[in-house]
Amino acid sequence: QTWLKAQATCTKEYFEALPEREALLKRITELSGADPILYSLQVAGGRYFYLRRDSNDNLAKLVVRTELDGQEKVLFDPNRLKDEIHTAIDWYTPSRDGKLVAYGISPGGSEDSTLHILEVDSGKILDLAISRTWFGGVSWLEDSRSFVYQRFPDRPADAPPTEHFNDACMYLHQLGNDPEKDQAVFGRGVNAGVEIADEDFPFLILPQNSNWMIGLIMHGDLSEITIYAAPRSMLSDPTTCTWTKIVDIEDAVTGYAVHDDTIYLRTHKDAPRYKVIATSLKNPDLRRATLVVPKSEAVIEDIRVAGDYLLMQDLVGGIGRMRRVKLSGGELEPVPLPFDGTIIEWTNEADSPEVLLEMAAWTVSPRIYRFQVNERTLRDTGWLFPSPIDTSAVETHEVQVPAKDGTLVPLSIIHKKGLKLDGNNPTLLTGYGSYGISITPSFRPTMFAWYERGGVYAVAHIRGGGEYGKEWHQAGQMLNKHNTIDDFIACAEYLIAQKYTRPERLAGEGTSGGGIPSGGALVKRPDLWAVMVMRVAVTNTLRFEFTENGPPNIQEFGSVTTEEGFRGLQITDSYSKVKDGVKYPAVLLTTGLNDPRVVVWQATKMAARLQAATTSGKPVLLRVEFQAGHGMGSTRQQFNEELADKLAFLSQQMGV
Repeated sequence: QTWLKAQATCTKEYFEALPEREALLKRITELSGADPILYSLQVAGGRYFYLRRDSNDNLAKLVVRTELDGQEKVLFDPNRLKDEIHTAIDWYTPSRDGKLVAYGISPGGSEDSTLHILEVDSGKILDLAISRTWFGGVSWLEDSRSFVYQRFPDRPADAPPTEHFNDACMYLHQLGNDPEKDQAVFGRGVNAGVEIADEDFPFLILPQNSNWMIGLIMHGDLSEITIYAAPRSMLSDPTTCTWTKIVDIEDAVTGYAVHDDTIYLRTHKDAPRYKVIATSLKNPDLRRATLVVPKSEAVIEDIRVAGDYLLMQDLVGGIGRMRRVKLSGGELEPVPLPFDGTIIEWTNEADSPEVLLEMAAWTVSPRIYRFQVNERTLRDTGWLFPSPIDTSAVETHEVQVPAKDGTLVPLSIIHKKGLKLDGNNPTLLTGYGSYGISITPSFRPTMFAWYERGGVYAVAHIRGGGEYGKEWHQAGQMLNKHNTIDDFIACAEYLIAQKYTRPERLAGEGTSGGGIPSGGALVKRPDLWAVMVMRVAVTNTLRFEFTENGPPNIQEFGSVTTEEGFRGLQITDSYSKVKDGVKYPAVLLTTGLNDPRVVVWQATKMAARLQAATTSGKPVLLRVEFQAGHGMGSTRQQFNEELADKLAFLSQQMGV
């Protein structure tokens, strides 16, 4: 703690002395307050719920509209809490009739949620607090007075960190009862015939449009899930409930939708960009499953039942698309969208033909649309207005970069119009490349502070992500993880070769799992960068599985307990590749003291090792947030100050 605090103080003083920081922070604060942010849309009982952060808010608040064109009502505003440590909303789930909301809050970005209930009409918060509800997992029963939820055990302080997320279980709560006496209804050892490992995450879902309940098991961070089904009526006695296994890991199912007695399954089995099949919940048989949506060039990212149709959310060349097909069968039809961009999220009440759709792009601020599925009509809700930020001065380019092995890697490049390709532009390249997560076009208003100063922002869609489906993910996973790093380096070399920038004005950045490409590129090609930024990043993967969040990630990165896993982790471990006497570029590492995902010592070890090893004379800084975690639950001010520090640091090190 003493060393950590000294590092934090030193870094804080360094940033405060930077000449550009104050002006950058002022501009970033203006930009961050230019537009309200709406997200986590849900519909229940004909009411519209979402989280909203306005220009004067540090944190998002829970809001409801009783009608699409009705007035907003604030249900819970954490900005009004006067606690010394800020408290954020982690998740929420409205009851079926929309009259109650279960929500989880946690302090200091810890994500350690406590479940509460509020009445929508009166705004009253009920006398209920259920701790250790990290992921919520709430599913309401028909009476809208009872719900199931996921809870983790109360462990002693000296319990091994690797057991932190073990033995999650679903419980049934009825309002007015003591939650400590709630009955376990789905979890390890609760249900005969259901296979659940101690590190698995069980969820119980009660679809409104079906008489079946779904037992879903997530195996850590593995994309593939296990699904069981049972008649909804058997919830009253979970110990004798007869569960039928619908799919397991080998069936390569990563998502589903339910309608009556039919379950629709999104699978990459023999379909690397996914297909959709359907089977009966009464008599499931995947060997005779109906092919609803065949494989194609489109990556199917999600499916949803709405009205008389099954909807597909697709990704085609990095752009969000949508299709529909009748539940009764028929031809696939494209759904026209208002612009090329990203479908950020979508939602609808069970089986309702009305779907809310939020979209954005690199230079298009988010808009929320009402899609009438049966009529195939789309109209703007008017909940969000076009951003007052002048985006006309900024342009985007989508290019393909040849990787080391010849594979073409997509690269998005954003900068102000009229940029001279003379190799002198300050450039920030970011990448992720894990878990099959796609980095799609998003509107980042605060980055206009960078564009206005002539900065280039580039996003490398490297292997390990999901931009081209399961094959793209697997091509950057385990023993193929070198591709993730090499792709990131190839994109950096492209930016230099095309005269966007030069090494003295190029920065790399990786966040969380993005610490693998950024850390790997730092130790493999230290000559390529002026600065490397590693935000709450994984750096020492060989030891990561022994942390709180390590066991769930074994499925993605491997384990030192197997030869193949060890070899894969060796590829990704940048800490162990730092060498004494190397002239490393300037480095900024960030960490949050309450981070439940990437433990703080991942950053501190890397900072100490680089400080001892480098001979370049350039700074290696460790930035610490003492009341933050992985970024979830951080305040607007925290985000703004971190970005101002980063951009001021880049400007100083690049000499601009």
